[in-house]
Amino acid sequence: MATEIDSLLGKIHQGDCVAGLKQLPSDSIDLAFADPPFNIGYKYDQYDDRLGSEKYLDWSNEWMQEIYRVLKPAGTFWLAIGDEYAAELKVAATKLGFSTRNWVVWYYTFGVHCKTKFTRSHAHLFYFVKNPAQFTFNRDAIAVPSARQLVYGDKRANAKGRTPDDTWVLRPQDLPEGFSKEEDTWYFPRVAGTFKERSGFHGCQMPEQLLGRIIRACSCEGEIVLDPFSGSSTTLTVAKKLGRQYFGYELSDDYVKLGTRRLEAANAGDRLEGAEEPNVSAPATHSQKARRLADPSPKAVKKKAVKKKAAKKSVEKKSAEKKSAEKKSAEKKPVEKKPAKKRAVKKKPTKKKAAKRKPVVKMVKPSSQLSIEFGP
Repeated sequence: MATEIDSLLGKIHQGDCVAGLKQLPSDSIDLAFADPPFNIGYKYDQYDDRLGSEKYLDWSNEWMQEIYRVLKPAGTFWLAIGDEYAAELKVAATKLGFSTRNWVVWYYTFGVHCKTKFTRSHAHLFYFVKNPAQFTFNRDAIAVPSARQLVYGDKRANAKGRTPDDTWVLRPQDLPEGFSKEEDTWYFPRVAGTFKERSGFHGCQMPEQLLGRIIRACSCEGEIVLDPFSGSSTTLTVAKKLGRQYFGYELSDDYVKLGTRRLEAANAGDRLEGAEEPNVSAPATHSQKARRLADPSPKAVKKKAVKKKAAKKSVEKKSAEKKSAEKKSAEKKPVEKKPAKKRAVKKKPTKKKAAKRKPVVKMVKPSSQLSIEFGP
């Protein structure tokens, strides 16, 4: 017997998602977002992420079939998956009856560094609908500034912006020539370990703004959002903040407790973590402001300015005190006059005059000859 949806809303239910989905009535969910295990050996506390390939695909097919069944005729299904099984799961979803609206590539940095291959910096986001002729897509709710607005300042630009692209890039302001708003570019930072948004208990946390775009675009206020792999509970937390009804499933007892705690701290109407349009709010990497948090509050800006001013005054005060101390020290210490150095007078070398040889005249006898000898 199918479980009444109303009794499930607003909670994370502990247990296997396949068993839980089978208890749901058909045609009852407006939007489902799934970020399942990628089967890459990630260490979960209550799940083996190293299934055989065939077993993993059979399991994936089973839970996706239930997603298709529980979605309303105009329902939408988003699937986040890695490279290893992206193609296989897209084919499987198509065989189940889903129509592909977009194959979105979410590009990010802060990926896990690799030594024997190129470092991965993207994930795949499949946008499926149950009926290609009937589905929800709220374009105005997710519009982003166009190139005419950001780059050219063109007055002809639509004030409402453009529809986002289908490649979501981390820092497009660093790639002005590589991506443009008219193409397929999305920009959302991966939730790295140092980010304030990080919940801390789950290693595969999605950014709130990424889920915000999906939920705003593919559902309306009051509609039901389902996440069969709640994990860090980002999907359900964002759904609550955006005024949707929600529920999910999670195998781990610890994740259920911590995710529930995160849900209880959120309220309808709360601002989503991160910048809604980081391309506008975040500076380029080479900018002097690159380390500033995106979209700071006026209070935070004022506090930072006061702190900076106080630090400057402190440096100036210490410098003045140092100069004053050096001056006083110089005044107290008597100045010793050094005796003037006597200038050495160089004596000119004297040349000894060679003694002149004087001739000595001697008389030699008995000869009458005159003999002349030179004496010393």
